Amino acid sequence: MSTVVMDSAVAPMTGRTDQLTQIDQKLDLLTQSMQVMAQQVNYLMVEAEDNRRRQRMWEDLFADMQPIVKEVYNLAEEQMEEMQDFVQLDDVLALAKRLARNTRTLNEMMDMLESARDFVQDAAPLTKEMVTAATTQLETFERKGYFGFARQGMYVMDQVVTSFSEDDVRQLGDNVVLILNTVKQLTQPEMMEMISNLTQGFHEAEHQAEAGKLDTGMFGLLKTMRDPEVRRGLAITLETLRRVSAQAPRRPA
Repeated sequence: MSTVVMDSAVAPMTGRTDQLTQIDQKLDLLTQSMQVMAQQVNYLMVEAEDNRRRQRMWEDLFADMQPIVKEVYNLAEEQMEEMQDFVQLDDVLALAKRLARNTRTLNEMMDMLESARDFVQDAAPLTKEMVTAATTQLETFERKGYFGFARQGMYVMDQVVTSFSEDDVRQLGDNVVLILNTVKQLTQPEMMEMISNLTQGFHEAEHQAEAGKLDTGMFGLLKTMRDPEVRRGLAITLETLRRVSAQAPRRPA
């Protein structure tokens, strides 16, 4: 009898415990849901605050830009009023159409400009080296006196131009072949050697005359005539004079 009474007393307590457990679980779920909702509400509040801040930024920017835009508009209107006598809307439209038709040409021109820019960039080091080498060479020419010689050459050219007339230059042109042949003959090795020997002999004879070692009397001259080299030189000189006289044009007596 006592066993039955105890079982019936324990059964209601176990049922209430299960109900309390279920209530606790539901409260936990409700608490978690409230926390999630609180997080979502906080996120929405932050987003709303960001949106309000961005809205205020745009409003401030618009307020700041409004005077500038107004000034730009007024300036553009003034410029258009000044240009309306020279540029019409039809001209602008025609230019736009022409640019549209020549898009390929413009692209080709841009490609050419880019190629030219690349070429300039690639050639810049080489150009720098060439300029440096040219500057060094010009400095060498200046140090050696090439430019001074050129300046003096210009002076000589001025003297020639101011000293000769057109007829003189024409006559020079008519006889330039003869002049060049004469210069060619004079620049032959034997002629240059003869001129050198003649110059050297003249200076030596002049020094002897100044030193009083040259006998200028009649007997001294006759003695000198006995020298075979002197007779040979006189013979060559006389023969040269005879040939020059034979080739010179004769004037009627």
